Amino acid sequence: MPVHLTTQTRRQFISTVGAALVTGASRGLADERTDNSLVYLLNDTHIGEKHLPTSPVPTHLRQVVTELIQRDAKPACVLINGDLALKDGQPGDYRHFAELIAPLREAKIDTHLTLGNHDHRETFYEVMKGQRPESPPVESRHISVVQTRHANFFLLDSLQKTMVTQGTIGPEQRKWLAQALDAHSDRPALIVTHHNPRLGGDPLHFPGGLIDSEELWDILASRRHVKAYIHGHIHDRGVAEHRGIHIINTPATSYVADPKKSTTGWTLARFTQDGVTLTTRTTDESHSWNGQAKTLSWRS
Repeated sequence: MPVHLTTQTRRQFISTVGAALVTGASRGLADERTDNSLVYLLNDTHIGEKHLPTSPVPTHLRQVVTELIQRDAKPACVLINGDLALKDGQPGDYRHFAELIAPLREAKIDTHLTLGNHDHRETFYEVMKGQRPESPPVESRHISVVQTRHANFFLLDSLQKTMVTQGTIGPEQRKWLAQALDAHSDRPALIVTHHNPRLGGDPLHFPGGLIDSEELWDILASRRHVKAYIHGHIHDRGVAEHRGIHIINTPATSYVADPKKSTTGWTLARFTQDGVTLTTRTTDESHSWNGQAKTLSWRS
């Protein structure tokens, strides 16, 4: 579920439009360092309360946050797409996570979070008390739209149950999404969800993804302004396409199952009206993926 750690209220507007929480991410009102075409993508941080400061998982997130705030340009926003906590969303996990990403807020970089299958809603809100929405548009599904210059990001809640690998959107959230997409058709729409779609075929074979992928795709494919679906969950990197919609699998920030096949890091996404260029940044600067860029063009 999306949680927004915003920085300056004068730079933002938050209002209820079409039963959706709408957040403007630094559009036109940011300082001179802000590049409103940039969005930084992270996922699968898996921070645990008892991680030693020098262990790889918190070190990777600390390293990435340091790199983000030291870059010459500030992004329109940072999106951290689920599995914030190590295993099952313990209070200390979120306290540690909050400490690690605090420099983003101090640098006045708007940061938006979603939760994955290793997170726990109520525990997260116990730690981040100010982030609980008073009136969620869908009960137990905390969802929103983040607007930037070149795209609207629809942050969905795919958490079915903590420690259950498969995710789901569900009929109520799909109904809300259809209405929200129709209400915000002024620019390209990108769906941001922790779980991968289960649509068959490599590299979309991972069985732990969305149970209701086909039902979701019927909503997305029929709306031509929907251009891409961004997910994590797999701890790997890849790009695919289904029914004209790009599927963007971004690298995990924490760890990977097989370091010979993948690595940790984050993604720099530079948007235009017509597409996006994705540049991989790895925590190991010598890795072959570091600095690799791929440009995707939106369907007409």
